[in-house]
Amino acid sequence: MPGRLFKQAVEEATGTAWEQWVVKLQQKVDPRWSHEQVKHDICETYDVTDEWAEWLAVMYGQLLGRIPVGVTKEAGTQIGVRKTITMTKEQAWTFLTSPQGLSLWVGNVSEFQAEKGFEYESAEGVSGKITVVEPFHKLRMTWKRPDWDKPSRLQFYLLSTKGGKTTIAVHQEMLEDVYMREQMRRFWEERLLQIQSQWEAE
Repeated sequence: MPGRLFKQAVEEATGTAWEQWVVKLQQKVDPRWSHEQVKHDICETYDVTDEWAEWLAVMYGQLLGRIPVGVTKEAGTQIGVRKTITMTKEQAWTFLTSPQGLSLWVGNVSEFQAEKGFEYESAEGVSGKITVVEPFHKLRMTWKRPDWDKPSRLQFYLLSTKGGKTTIAVHQEMLEDVYMREQMRRFWEERLLQIQSQWEAE
């Protein structure tokens, strides 16, 4: 269901609160309509962008009992992003836990130890606690931005591939809703590109 950040964003973008959107759509939308039909009707009826028509259709679809991509009973709303980079698992691990690497996905931290139970918080307000450490293979923790109500669960997997390359797989779950899922998908895709470009520039 829609979380607080989505509700703030939709009201800022459309000038209408989510609760008001629900009332409007309940009066207009036939529950038998497909997602595309709902989205098309929102575009035709209301002065909103294509992107926000899509979000309104997705979120309203959940009220109709439709389960969007990325939502599971066990892990809540989740996202997985991966990228293969020319580096060994040891190099990837060392980079991710270095001040340079940490600045990309946590922020500026005075101390960070890849040890179970270690709690971290960056100057930017990202905080969490490490729960699983398998050196050069897996790092699992809670991860929370300062404007979030609840922490997510974040995991890095390092997988060796041919030719001396490593796939960095990022998995994040227990996100607030599918809107936050999309924000984090973009975030991690951008961060993995930055990791690649910084590593290759060295």
